[in-house]
Order: sequence, then structure tokens, then C-alpha cells
Amino acid sequence: MRLSALVAAGAAALLLASCSTTPNTEPTAMTGEDPYLWLEEIEGERALAWVREQNQRSLAVLEGDPRYAQLHADSLALATNRDRLPLGGIHEGHYYNFWQDETHVRGIYRRAPLAAFARNGNPQWETVIDIDAIAAAENANWVFKGADCLEGTTRCMVALSDGGRDASTYREYDLAARAFVTDGFIVPAAKASVAWVDQNTLLVGTDWGPGTMTESGYAAVIKRWRRGTPLASAEEVLRGQVQDVGVFAGILQGTDGRRVPIAVEADTFFESTYWRLDGPTPQRFTLPTKATIRGIYQGRLIFTIEEAWRGHPQGALIAYPLEDSGVEAPRTQVLFAPNERQSIEGVEITRDAVLVAGYENVRGRLLRFALNAGAWTRTTVALPENGSISFAGASPTRSEAFAVFEDYVTPDTLYALENRSTGVRAVRSLPALFNASRVVAEQFEAVSRDGTRVPYFVVRPRDMQLNGENPTLLWAYGGFQVSYPPSYSAFAGKLWVERGGVYVVANIRGGGEFGPAWHQAGLRTNRQVIYDDFYAVQRDLVERRITSPRRLGIMGGSNGGLLMGVMLNQHPEMVNAGVVQVPLLDMLRYDQLLAGASWVDEYGSPSNPEERAFLESISPYQNLRARPDFPLPFVLTSTKDDRVHPGHARKYVARMLELGMPVLYYENIDGGHSAAANLNEAARRRALEYTYLTQRLMD
Repeated sequence: MRLSALVAAGAAALLLASCSTTPNTEPTAMTGEDPYLWLEEIEGERALAWVREQNQRSLAVLEGDPRYAQLHADSLALATNRDRLPLGGIHEGHYYNFWQDETHVRGIYRRAPLAAFARNGNPQWETVIDIDAIAAAENANWVFKGADCLEGTTRCMVALSDGGRDASTYREYDLAARAFVTDGFIVPAAKASVAWVDQNTLLVGTDWGPGTMTESGYAAVIKRWRRGTPLASAEEVLRGQVQDVGVFAGILQGTDGRRVPIAVEADTFFESTYWRLDGPTPQRFTLPTKATIRGIYQGRLIFTIEEAWRGHPQGALIAYPLEDSGVEAPRTQVLFAPNERQSIEGVEITRDAVLVAGYENVRGRLLRFALNAGAWTRTTVALPENGSISFAGASPTRSEAFAVFEDYVTPDTLYALENRSTGVRAVRSLPALFNASRVVAEQFEAVSRDGTRVPYFVVRPRDMQLNGENPTLLWAYGGFQVSYPPSYSAFAGKLWVERGGVYVVANIRGGGEFGPAWHQAGLRTNRQVIYDDFYAVQRDLVERRITSPRRLGIMGGSNGGLLMGVMLNQHPEMVNAGVVQVPLLDMLRYDQLLAGASWVDEYGSPSNPEERAFLESISPYQNLRARPDFPLPFVLTSTKDDRVHPGHARKYVARMLELGMPVLYYENIDGGHSAAANLNEAARRRALEYTYLTQRLMD
């Protein structure tokens, strides 16, 4: 299945002196009109002047640290390191990969024959799109956002973003000519989606004018656009509601070569209506609202369900004949139903099998399902245990497929799935990027307030003493059913663990490590359980004498940035550092800022009295108070982030300064939601974060 767009861190005295004034006396939570609304003007002159002032102040503290230079050099070497697996996807007998390094800072899209890639994962590559060259020729700040290529042709729709925004311009590109197509398809910048129907027809969801975009800023209308006609004359196919998250165009590619155009009407962030668009009128798929289509295998629709449906358990993998897609009672078959400590993370379909990557107590495994003579068989593919397994390319029209295994101390290894995906062969293993010879990774469990067992991983020096004095960085996300299994983090390993630090990842509720129920336990007004889980892990680390509040720091981004803001307010006594990355922090206005309206299903609505009362109780911005045990945080965001509004971070920091609370702030003026428009900026951001953590936790 290919969907074009959808529905996913000086000394302490110097730090304190650099950004504080005399604290207010017994400050209270913010009431009345927000005095910092002007900081929501993303490119406003006054707002950007404030940003530059804060950047200058904070960078002087961090980049002025004598350790910064080495941390930056190490970070840059990792960011531009060529010893990376060149992962991508399969198309027309080639393996395609997007690659960035010190020469190709913006990146190149390249390809190699599939057989050559499968030999050793290091073939002779052929560049087909050079983003650096295009940006230079057009004097533009282009960031590559992907290419959707039509089977059987050399044509692709290439997505380019100005500075890393989610909004992209789509332009038709000819892989054979290595050039954009003269008078080809062009969709202007928007939070749009495109999908090929055939070589002369696109499905397009974009900004068609007033009333055609949702409150979340995504397209609400899908149209069919034929070559040679103006975009404005495209024929409407499907119209959603302005209250939807968005409506997105896509294609289901079958193992028999059949292509079924579809639209996904995201009613909320987690509820969708799927429509077939291959008939005279749109036909609704018979599916629960919480379901994810995975593709077509041997004429059967393959999907997972995030809610119980028709007697089938939540989290199950299900199939039914494609011809049943619109009937009231389709002939369903359950292929796999995970238990409470299992989950399905990814599904890929090859010509021969349905492949399922998932977790067993947050440890990866790969299952293979095949249909032969009308009967389904299930086998386990023999990959290493106790790490994570992710897909690295598959196609429903090919037998070839690839997967990657990694864990906290084992670099990524690329495997070819051979013999119709019944066997595996190691293709290429990466060299170590930090010294893990004296490092051990362990899994523990903390017990949350309601008795729930919360797993977490600790990566530490093997000979570390349990004396409560170990500098420890605790990371978590806790939202949107996003899972964080064991993974090889070169930056955390090189910039932190190798220098004697402890790195911890908490698998708190809100994620998907144990399937939909693990996520749904923390939705809306139940969200406090997520914060209780995180606090339980903090306490457990201290009780095990791995660390102490003096040596414990926390880090999270986006939804994880909200987590950091809440935890700094609720339990500042537990930590001495907090890295708050591209965060949501004003939870009373989040739904009015950029894509915020699309997240109401996760957080609740500020316009609902019960949900607003809960949001008022946790919102980091409104609940800031100056108190002696509040640590100095480091807040980072990006001007070009059109997903999480930079106003969240700006207003939070301005409020802290008003209260006389010490804070460091850095806003990357070019990067998107990852706060890095290119590898150089990514390296700088990480060097700043680990300089700060070194100052706070190791000094």
C-alpha cells in the first residue's frame, strides 16, 4: 500500500546567572489574557527579534563551553558518517535510497539494481535526483520529502518542502531524463497528497480554495486531475468535512499487479473511513473506524484493527476477499491476534507472503503468513532475538524483501529475506559507532500508581557502581501509539554513554509497545497515567541506585516535549535537567495552532468543559510556577515547524523569564519538525543538547 501523505535534544552558576532575574514572590498560575500571544506570530519582526536575543544568550552559554567543540565534532562526524545502511524501497527492479552526507547536505535520491543491492548492501549507486543541485539552481531552501513513482513508468511525483515544513510542493519528475517534466504535473505548496491513477491521471488532495481545507490544515477534497488540463479544472471525487483531520489520496497495489485507488478520510487522528475510488462513485470499505489497511494479498484485503470488531479482538491482523470490501458482512479471517504483551508494529506484503514485524515484551520478532490452497500458514522467520526488527523494503509484485535488526549495543544489520521470505541472509552489518565493549543493556520494570508494570531499558557501563551518582538521561515519548523498542543510537552512545553516562528509554503508556490498548489507556482525560508511568520509572531508577535526582535528566520531543513540560511541573524535585524539544506546552490553545486540531482525539478538546478542566490541570505553560527545586531546562524548537507551532516553546520560555526562572532556549530558524533542515543543523542541535546535559548532570 502506498499512501502519499498520512496519517506519526560553563558551570551551573554560569547557567543560572545568564538567564535569571529576581523571582516573583509566590507566583501563581497564569490567569486572564495571554500576554505572549505576539510570540505566536511565526515570522513576526518582534517575535524573531526575541528569538535571536534568546538564541544569542543561550548559545553563548553552551557553545562557549570548552567541551562543546569536541561534542560538535563527534556529532558532525556521526551525522555525516557514510557507514550507514542505505535503506529505502523497491521499485521496478531497483532499490531506491535517499542519502545525505557532508557532500550531499540536502541529499540525493539514488538507485541500484535490486540484485546488486542484495549482494552486500553496498552497490554502485546511480543518482537520479540531486536535491543540493536543484536547491542551488533554483536558489531555494528545498528539503526532500519523498517521491511517489508509478509502476511501469519512469515518472515520479517528487515532494519538496521549503525549509522542512510539512507543506510540500509536488512536481513531476522523469527518472530517465533526470529532470522535472516540462509542462508536467505541479501541485503548489500545501499539506497535500497525490497518488497516480495512471500515467496521465492523478488523485490530488490540496488547497482548492475557501472551504476545501480542514481545521487541521489538511486537504478536505480529493479531485481527479488529468494531464494537459489546468489543476483548477480537476474533477471532484470525494469531499470530507472541515472537522476531519484530512482526506488523503492513496493506492493499494495488489500482488497480482492490480492497482486500486483509494481515499482515507481521517475523521479523527485515530478514526478513519476508507473509500474505494475505482468505480463510478466512491464506495466505503467495510471496516471499523479504528483500522489500518495494510495492502492486498492474493485478492484479499489485509488490515489491522485498533478496536474489537465483529467478535475479533483489538489489535488483530485480518483478511477478507477484496470483493467483500463494500458488503455488510465480509468473510473475515483472523491471521494473528496478539496477547496483552504482544503487538503488531509493521506489515509488509510481498508476492509470496504477508510479513508481520512486532514485539513480545518490547522485543522484536518477524512472522510470515502465506495462503496456499485456501489455507493460511504461519511461521516465525529466524532473525536475532532481544532487539527490534523493522522492514527495509518490499513490494507486493516482487518476492524480494529486506529487514533490519538492531539493539542498543548492536549496530544495524541488513537482512535479505530469501526463498519466498522463509529464510534470511545477513547482507551487511554496520561498524560500531561508539565503544560498546564495556556497555550492557538491561530491561527492568517499574510499577505505576495503578499497579501497571511499565518496562524500561537501561544502557550503562558494565562496571558501573550502583551508588546513586551516575549521570542518567531518561527519554520517553508516550503518545500516538508510537513504539520505542531497542535501537542502536549512535548519538546517545557516543555523546553520552561512552563518556560515562547512563541512557534510559521508558516504554510508558500512550505508546504502541503492547498494542492499541497500551495507547488508548492514556487518551484524553486518562492521560495522567502516562505521567504516572514516567514518574514510576524515575523513582525506580533512584530506588535501584542507578542514579539520584541530582544526576537525573529527562528528554523528549513533540508529544514527548509535552511530557517533559508536565513532568517538570509535577515532579521537578526528581531531576536536575530537562531537554524539551519541539514541544506542545500551551494545551488550552494547541488546537488553534497549525496541525493542533488534528490531535483532539489524543489530548481532548479545550472546548469540552470536562476535557478543558483536565487540560488546565496539566498544561505546562499555564501551570508554571517559580520554585527552588525547578531545574534549569533547555527548550528547543524550529521557526519552520508547521506541525507543532513554535509559539508553544516561545511563550513557555517567555513566561519562565517573567517568573525569574532560569532557562536556555534555542530556535533553529530553518529546520522543520525535527528542528534540523540538514545534517549540519542536526549535528549542532545534538551537540548543544549534550553540552547542556554534561553541564547539568556530570559537573
